[in-house]
Amino acid sequence: MLLASSYKMPFFFLNSTFDVVVVGGGIVGLASARELILRHPSLTFSVLEKEKELACHQSGHNSGVIHSGIYYTPGSLKAKLCVQGAALCYEYCDRKGIPYKQCGKLIVAVEQEEIPRLKALYERGLLNNVRDLKLISAKEIQAKEPFCRGVMALDSPYTGIVNYRQVAQSYAEDFQEAGGAVLTDFEVTDMEMAKESPSESEDGMKYPVVVRNSKGEEIHCQHIVTCAGLYSDHLSEISGCSREPRIVPFRGDYLVLKPEKCYMVKGNIYPVPDPRFPFLGVHFTPRMDGSVWLGPNAVLAFKREGYKLYDFSARDFIDAVVYSGLWKLVSRNISYGMSEIYRACFLSAQVKQLQKFIPEVTISDILRGPSGVRAQALDQNGNLVDDFVFDGGTGDIGSRVLHVRNAPSPAATSSLAIAKMIADEVERRFGL
Repeated sequence: MLLASSYKMPFFFLNSTFDVVVVGGGIVGLASARELILRHPSLTFSVLEKEKELACHQSGHNSGVIHSGIYYTPGSLKAKLCVQGAALCYEYCDRKGIPYKQCGKLIVAVEQEEIPRLKALYERGLLNNVRDLKLISAKEIQAKEPFCRGVMALDSPYTGIVNYRQVAQSYAEDFQEAGGAVLTDFEVTDMEMAKESPSESEDGMKYPVVVRNSKGEEIHCQHIVTCAGLYSDHLSEISGCSREPRIVPFRGDYLVLKPEKCYMVKGNIYPVPDPRFPFLGVHFTPRMDGSVWLGPNAVLAFKREGYKLYDFSARDFIDAVVYSGLWKLVSRNISYGMSEIYRACFLSAQVKQLQKFIPEVTISDILRGPSGVRAQALDQNGNLVDDFVFDGGTGDIGSRVLHVRNAPSPAATSSLAIAKMIADEVERRFGL
């Protein structure tokens, strides 16, 4: 088995030629590269990742939930891909021996006024063909989650948990075993058309696109697919394509239950979504290692990969605050945003939210936990871009690039289904 630290290729791989290069070694990029090479074994493929290891950012800083597809608009890509992706994820993990737990999820109404929204969510889940959904009573809630209180819940036993970084690394192993090259520590800073063919190529200008990194090293290829998450808009700009929609980073801070208190949570416990607010709200999430995460909140991150409260990048901060779309989003959600900041600073405020579901949780039962940063695509009108966005451009470079501009949650759950869609789009655009 290949380890993440072994992905770095020796220097002779650089200045090489590939038919297709995938930029981004997260779970979507790796799944897409795997799908492409399995479909086209006679072509040459490479994955470029700026970090020294794969799946370091969103793919390695998420809740680990295998979502079932309840929340999403019926008929949308998110709904279809999540339902397909969850089935493919379980099947893949079974085939590869990757451990997971199908621990289920309860979406719990704690107030009577939430019941109509909960029932509407149930109907939406049925329209999305989510497996085994049912509404359960307060007594049935306690049978499943003895410490949880609610007036009604939506029970989704098909929901599970997995270590998505382990899944992503398995995709990388499949890709390499099929002949793909993974180049880590390769931060793409430039894309341009070659002025002359690389010396080792006998095919003239068969590989006309030069991809260069921050060290001046370069490779040549025919086509590029970017799956760059938090930097998807920057890579689009580098290639001469539009930066819209912009990526605005939101940090989510988790709390964790102390180990001796983890018995209070058996499966995922989620709130009923409030359509007035842009994010889901705090929830209880068991992990594969036996821990339980609580949260997250959602606050603007001052650095695209800033996982700590005081992480700051002047470039990333200015990039976010000068964007008019962010201010339009903020103006519509001032009270929500201030409450999120307050809860980020004061544990007691976060605990108060958690006690709506499990009254026994106290501030002495919790610790500050890890954080993740979400690549939130935002349009000029301040609307959260809620579905998948593919983009290319015109001209020599733009016509040879496919940008996966937005692969929103639940992208990890949906990764194998998304990969099939991306591979279809690559074949259509590039005539593979």
